[in-house]
Amino acid sequence: MLSVSDFSPVRLEDRPLFISHYQTFPQVHSDNTFSNMICWNSYAHYRFAQLKENLLISSTIEGKISYRPPIGPRDPELLADLFELCIHSGNEIPLSLVDTTQKAWILSEYPDLPLYPDRDYFEYVYQTEDLATLPGKNYLSIRRHLNRFRNNCKPVVEPLETQNLDEGADFLVEWCEWKNCDSEPFLGHEKEAMLYALSHMAELGMRGLLIRVVGKVGAISLFEPLNEDTLVVHFEKGLPDCEGIYKAINAETAFAVKDKYRYINRESDMGVPGLREAKMRYHPHHMVEVWYATLDDMERIL
Repeated sequence: MLSVSDFSPVRLEDRPLFISHYQTFPQVHSDNTFSNMICWNSYAHYRFAQLKENLLISSTIEGKISYRPPIGPRDPELLADLFELCIHSGNEIPLSLVDTTQKAWILSEYPDLPLYPDRDYFEYVYQTEDLATLPGKNYLSIRRHLNRFRNNCKPVVEPLETQNLDEGADFLVEWCEWKNCDSEPFLGHEKEAMLYALSHMAELGMRGLLIRVVGKVGAISLFEPLNEDTLVVHFEKGLPDCEGIYKAINAETAFAVKDKYRYINRESDMGVPGLREAKMRYHPHHMVEVWYATLDDMERIL
């Protein structure tokens, strides 16, 4: 029988295991990437188990455990064991981050289990060419703002590399002071996640860009491949020193990768006010939809 003790903390040295497994079972949602888990580990306390050719992932936020569906070959017995574990150790939403293909499989095994859309964690996926070139009337306003930024601020774009990583870290400290991270615990965790990503870029296979305005770092982005045709942008931050800098780091990141990746996943809006409108303004090509199950429903059907 599956138990909490079968799960181990996610550690940096586990990356080859996840990368190898995801080559066979590509992921579509960024929350399952190894980089996301290791960078946010101090907040979500990710754990995993490798069983029956599957990876099982759990997260614990503010003492509440949630599990994800098995990643690997379809195994009804393992799914049943996971559901029992959800009931006995999970929170009020013990099963989360169920993607479209997992949903179809779960409902084929448990047709009476309601699965609810988790809109706050739908991820926005764009055509890279669109973000890089901002074509047509849909992007007219964004193009105008971006051109104004380039004319007024004379930005310089650089890859994030060894010689400027310290400046990237200093930028994040300044960004956090501007956002008053000390009064917002989640922003504090985000700062910690970004600093971890910066200091472990090589080990995580991440790349990044920065934009300088009058010699000073004004924006950065950090990204990595999600699957064969999609890049995921994990972090994208800018300071308010020059209007339009967020539009610039978005466009420059897309331009840098447009010849290799058809799509860019810019993650979810997490229900943050204003962020949903900002992401929709760029006209996503599609959304990565996810669902969850409640403890009450799982107890009822099992």
